Amino acid sequence: MTVSQSGESADERNSFIYVVASLAALNGLLFGFDTGVISGAMLYVRETFELATILGYSMNPSYVEGIIVSGAMIGAIVGAGLGGRLADRLGRRRLILVGAVVFFAGSLIMAIAPTVEVLILGRIVDGIGVGFASVVGPLYISEISPPKIRGSLVSLNQLTITSGILIAYLVNYAFSSGGEWRWMLGLGMVPAAVLFAGMLFMPESPRWLYERGRESDAREVLSRTRSEGQVGDELREIKATIRTESGTLRDLLQPWVRPMLIVGVGLAVFQQVTGINTVMYYAPTILESTGFADTASILATVGIGAVNVVMTVVAVLLIDRTGRRPLLLTGLAGMTGMLAVLGAAFYMPGLSGIIGWVATGSLMLYVGFFAIGLGPVFWLMISEIYPMEVRGRAMGVVTVLNWAGNLVVSLTFLRLVDVFGQSGTFWLYGALSLLALVFCYRLVPETKGRSLEEIESDLRETAFGSEAERTGATGTDD
Repeated sequence: MTVSQSGESADERNSFIYVVASLAALNGLLFGFDTGVISGAMLYVRETFELATILGYSMNPSYVEGIIVSGAMIGAIVGAGLGGRLADRLGRRRLILVGAVVFFAGSLIMAIAPTVEVLILGRIVDGIGVGFASVVGPLYISEISPPKIRGSLVSLNQLTITSGILIAYLVNYAFSSGGEWRWMLGLGMVPAAVLFAGMLFMPESPRWLYERGRESDAREVLSRTRSEGQVGDELREIKATIRTESGTLRDLLQPWVRPMLIVGVGLAVFQQVTGINTVMYYAPTILESTGFADTASILATVGIGAVNVVMTVVAVLLIDRTGRRPLLLTGLAGMTGMLAVLGAAFYMPGLSGIIGWVATGSLMLYVGFFAIGLGPVFWLMISEIYPMEVRGRAMGVVTVLNWAGNLVVSLTFLRLVDVFGQSGTFWLYGALSLLALVFCYRLVPETKGRSLEEIESDLRETAFGSEAERTGATGTDD
């Protein structure tokens, strides 16, 4: 049994890192719960409030309902935009604590909202907390995890997102008989409180500590998750990549960083425009059109949530064995195929009988393929591929774009159905999934088993090596 310089055995170090990662992954639970709970709560919110006016202005009730639903996405865009800079300035752990407080406050405001305006305010505050969580959760886990298991640990964040969605669906079902939407929305305070209490006892990211000149603190944190020899090696790698000043948004456009910015932006956009959140927000509506009754469609939605969780577990188990690219490419190929089948099913004259079951099955398989590929790999990759000096800001930028894509897709889905029909809409998402497959095949690198410093070093060598080759090619004309 080996013992680190802090006196902890290898088993104790492994237990510690899993506890830290699991607690930090509760950020994803907040994310998932907020995504799933509003679909059930809105069925009863419209019975409590008059949705024809906001601040005295008359509006279409469906438009007001859209504002309530999208309020969290607007807040998440704000939170993600601020989160990258705050993660670099305050530290990863402190921002997690702030995010938990903000989410708790948002859930409380929604639970006691006396008017629809206050409910919208609560949704926006809730969304800001989700925006913080979506940036800092994967970032913190990535920076504290050993390279060999970093993929599975960061993917715990995606597992808790899917678990949060499933829990929200179950909460909706549990309180649906009494129409108790305030309990549905207010229960978000529970995971927020658990996250805050747990993170009070967790360490800061060693990389952030080292960048702030706190080498002894960074060494102490690493010693709780690495062997003695690994601590020294990793500190030397961190030192080689640390810059004296924090990066700025302008640094994201440096020639050697730009390729990974393109990768992050592409993954962020494709994760949304391939249609996954149309399923999360409109699953009961889609399933109703396949012939399910109201109650059956709600229960089938729980089934979709269960598939999402199970396949995310598969991804967590495989991502450090097979690598990121194989899961990403397999998932996108499956999504493309299932969307083609789903569009064909909706193109048929009727969705009853076997065609209805084909549509339902392809919908569930589509979610499953997303859960093993684009779902977890996006959050993992953006926590790995950026240099330390701009990592927080880079994740903030791509997460803002991810939430913006979420907002656009959720607002346009029903309009697309009106224009192109359900079959045409799903075929459009299928075409975008195929485009995403080509993008990932050509541009997304493999990062399995490599330290964050090795990834950064390779980026620099590739960019500067290519520049040197071009300079040499033009400067050696004898």
